[in-house]
Amino acid sequence: MSPSSKNAAAGGDRGLKLLRLAAERSEDRQLALRVQGNVIGIDLGVVGALALVSRDGDPVHVADMPVLRDGSGGRFAVNAPLLAERLARWHTREVVCEFVGARPKEGAVRTFSFGRSCDVIQGERTALGLPVRFLTAPAWKRAIVLRAGCEGAKDAARSEATRWPDKAGLFARVRDDDRADAARIAVAGLMRQDRQ
Repeated sequence: MSPSSKNAAAGGDRGLKLLRLAAERSEDRQLALRVQGNVIGIDLGVVGALALVSRDGDPVHVADMPVLRDGSGGRFAVNAPLLAERLARWHTREVVCEFVGARPKEGAVRTFSFGRSCDVIQGERTALGLPVRFLTAPAWKRAIVLRAGCEGAKDAARSEATRWPDKAGLFARVRDDDRADAARIAVAGLMRQDRQ
């Protein structure tokens, strides 16, 4: 192959790369327009959950918090790489997370576990450049008009998720109260944002 034909081939390759890049950017823009209003709600803890909610307040995806048994004494801990992968794949503009703190009658190990979960989420959202808002449990429950601390709160969480009848399968298991809470945290974040 002559030097001029090599340059022509290289120029053609460069042109193809530029076309592919332009197509990817166009797809990225279309994706960005579709998911522009999506919000992720996070119910903290090793038995917590994540929910991607559309601008209209409908769950798009829900998932249990990714965990590994790598904490001290073989305890579960949030799996940071899996959490980062999920947050990146879900394409969102904001994360709304439940603010947790030490509670009476809870041991130091449990309190530290919540703190560690919170730190992992802070690190992931910083690495991905996502803004995060923290809402206390009473604040997000007030925003969606749910009594805080009521009897049978776990069942109430799952049954209140019936606001999305076409998504009932996302909250079908008894332990899916955390998924329902994550979705409701995201909805509360959307509602509070609309008021501002």
